[in-house]
This record gives sequence, C-alpha cells and structure tokens, in this order.
Amino acid sequence: MVEGHTVFVDGETLSPSEVLMVAQGRSKVEVSPDAWPGIHASRAVVERIVQNDETVYGINTGFGALVNQRISSDDLAQLQVNLIRSHATALGPLMTVTEVRAMMVIRLNSLCKGHSGIQPHCIEQLVLFLNSNIHPAVPRIGSLGASGDLAPLSHLALALIGEGELIQDDGTLALTSDVLFTLGIMPVQLTAKDGLSLINGTSQMAAYSTLSHQRLKHLLPLADMILCTSMEARKCSVSPSNELVHKARPHPGQSLVAQRIRTLLNGSPIVISHSDCDRVQDAYSFRCAPQVHGAVLEAFHRLEEMIHTELNSATDNPLIFPTPEQPGVHEVVSQGNFHGEILALTADFVSLALFELGSISERRIDQMVDPARSELPAFLAQNSGLESGLMIVQYVAGASLGELRGHASPRTAFSTSTSAGQEDHVSMGATATWNLYQATERLAEVLACEAMVACQALEFEPLTPAPHISGFYKLVRTIIPPLEGDRSTSKELRTLSSTLLEGSWLARLESEYGRLPS
Repeated sequence: MVEGHTVFVDGETLSPSEVLMVAQGRSKVEVSPDAWPGIHASRAVVERIVQNDETVYGINTGFGALVNQRISSDDLAQLQVNLIRSHATALGPLMTVTEVRAMMVIRLNSLCKGHSGIQPHCIEQLVLFLNSNIHPAVPRIGSLGASGDLAPLSHLALALIGEGELIQDDGTLALTSDVLFTLGIMPVQLTAKDGLSLINGTSQMAAYSTLSHQRLKHLLPLADMILCTSMEARKCSVSPSNELVHKARPHPGQSLVAQRIRTLLNGSPIVISHSDCDRVQDAYSFRCAPQVHGAVLEAFHRLEEMIHTELNSATDNPLIFPTPEQPGVHEVVSQGNFHGEILALTADFVSLALFELGSISERRIDQMVDPARSELPAFLAQNSGLESGLMIVQYVAGASLGELRGHASPRTAFSTSTSAGQEDHVSMGATATWNLYQATERLAEVLACEAMVACQALEFEPLTPAPHISGFYKLVRTIIPPLEGDRSTSKELRTLSSTLLEGSWLARLESEYGRLPS
C-alpha cells in the first residue's frame, strides 16, 4: 500500500504537484466527500435513460461512425466490455509506472467532477488500484489526441475489469486476472456508459504535460543559475540586467530573469573585480539572456496556466448535466471536450521554447572553451595539446541540441481523419505532449554540459563566486570532480543531467542561500 500523505480528489482542485506525488507513489488518494453527490447525480441520469429506453449516444448506441446503431438494453454491459477490448490496441514501449499513475489519478479526478455518469464502483476501483500499487501495462502509442486518449486508456480500463497485464515491482509483467485473484480483488462489472467514461478523455496528454511541467518548474530556475555560473566564469557584465533596461521593455519573463541574475550575482567578488574593465559588450548568449530565458519562462507559464485548468476539467463525451427538476435527454450533451488541441499547441510551443534555451546554452559553452574569446586555456585543459580537456563536451551538447531541434518540430502540423470520417480532425496531442516530455530530457543534457564547462572554467579563477553560484559549484563537484587530466566524463554528465531533472538542488540552494525571485 502507498503510505503517507493523502491527496483528496474532488474534480476541482487537483494540482500538478499532487499529480506528481501520486505518480511517484508518495501519496495515496481518496475521493473527497464533496465529490460523491455529483457522481451519484450524473449516474442517476444514466440509469433513468436506460430504464426509460431513451436513445442517447454512448449509453445505448454504437461508437464513432457506428453512432446510428441502436443497442438493446440486454447488451449494454457487453457493449462497454467490447469497447474496452477492441480499443486496447496501443503499440510501442510501455509507459513507466510513474506515467501510468499520473494518467490514472488525472482520469480519476476528471470522473469525480460529476459529469461522466460512471458508476461509483469504477471510481472506487481506480482508487484501490492506486493505493495498492496495481499498475496496468499501457503501451504509449495509440492516441491521436482527439476522442480522448482512447487506446492507452483502454489498456488502463482493461485492468480494472480483470483483463490485460500489470507491471510488477520488478518490472516484469503479470496477468491482471492472476494478480487480482491473489489480492482478493474483484474485477469491475461494467454497465451503461462506464467503459466510454473511462477511456474518452485527455488523461494521457495531461499526464505528460503535467510531468513536463513539474520537471521544468525546477529546471528553468537552475538554467538561470547555470547561466550565472557561466557569466562568473566568463567575467560578464551584469549591466544588461539593470532594472531600468527591463522597465523600458517590460515583458514579465524577461524582467523576472533579469531580477534573478541581479540576485544571483549580487556582491560577487568576481563581478566587482572587473566592473571597470574595458570590455564594451558581451556576446549575445550572455547579454541577451534575460530576453531569451525570459521568453522561455513565459512559455512555461502558459503551460502552467493550461495544466491547472485541464487537470480539473471534464473531458469525456457525452457529458451529463443533471437537472432533477426537469429530467430528460437534454441532460446529456454530445460535445468535444475530449479534443486535445489546447494541450497539443501548448506542448509544441514549449518544446520550441526549450530548443531556444538549449541553443543559447550551447553557444555559451562555445564561448568558454574557445581561448580566442575566453582568455582561458583551450578547452579548459590543464595541458592543452597533450590533453583535449572538455573539447568533446561541446560536441555532445551539440548532439543533444540536434535532437532537441527535432523535438521543436510541431506535432500539431499533422491531422488525419478516422472512424469513417466521423472524427475528421485530431490534435496529435498525445504525440505533442510526449514529445515535450522528451524535450525536457534533452534540455537537461545540454544544461549539464554547460554546468560542467562553467565549473571547470572557474578552476582558473582565484576569486570566489557569489554565494548561490558557489553553492551550485559545490553541488556539481559532488558529481563531477575538477579535470586534472583527460578522462571519460560520460557517466558524470548523465548523472548530472538526471539530477538537474529531479529538481532537489533548487530547494537545497534556496534554503541555504535565499529564494530566487519568482
């Protein structure tokens, strides 16, 4: 069982940080008592429609292009089971346990909003699975980002009804039926609309968007800290971050990054030592950093804004809006909240922004390893010529940047028509959000290369950097010792990259040296 903190799910207040806590197994979940009245009210509408034999899409009709096929009341349960079985056709590598759990809690929260008409037993089964560490095996590829994430969510639903496979603690797969039997858990018996409610939603897209957001929440401030480490190493001017400059062009992200630079480099002995030097201007990769990093930060804030709304939205079809004083089929509305365009476009926008951040980071690496511009030993080697130093680190940064450029290509620039033309425009949101998630990893690699180079450049500086930068330097040195001759640094860079993504360093540095402006 998951132990510790409990996230109360109510369809209205789920936060990205709570999704991450559940996804990482650090919190159990519980449906808020406030959510149950809405869940029961929408379910009562479904049951009344079935009892009155009214024709309503998703309840007693076929799906997609089969919408005109009326289904007998005797077959409604089988209709839902067939839906899950036929749609569980995803391909590709399995989603990780963290990704699956994120998708599960997001789907749970959407159902708790009270517009899905799902029976409470299905909701209770999702809660039980999460709290018992029961994780469906879900291949990643299959959603087009419209009609919801049908194929991946069908694999999730397949486990709820006791079919398909589960991921065990050791990473191997086991039959769901065997695991549930061992644990004494009964599979859910689907009834009218249950299957459709489970799979018609944006939960996979929202999961990858949320996990990306949680990575970037820490990574982007660390990118500013790495920038300032490079500025110390390169003896750059702080003047371009002057508050007056950014009041003259008051974009919020730009102004905030400039404020962070001023905070991070305040009182730096290195900055003070060259305040009256004859260098007129630094290269754009340093001088224009507030403008570039700031634009990326604004893209991140758009992602944050979108996620907070999406996590607490009802995204299946049809939606149910109970009106007890005037019951009828009008209470069920066929609409398009399952369409992931907002997630897809936002993910594409942020992926492009991350490429720009990686691009300017790689340019700063070039500035530091080139002796003609850095006034430092070539490639920061102790014995240049005999040793290559960090020459290839820039190559590696360029290679990761090349892959990041691929992630900058928009996934929304493609659509296709499905279900015999009934579903004739899709968002490709599942692809776009997964692409963003991958982009965060490539960005972390480029930033790890810059951090390594900047810290090595500081080895040639007798003065001590500003407090935050000194603290960051010390943390980097716990993973990457100073270069005292050529050695393989692959493992060190990979460890540093994953550490930057994990995010604990930011909280550690802020607790010791003061919070950064936010």
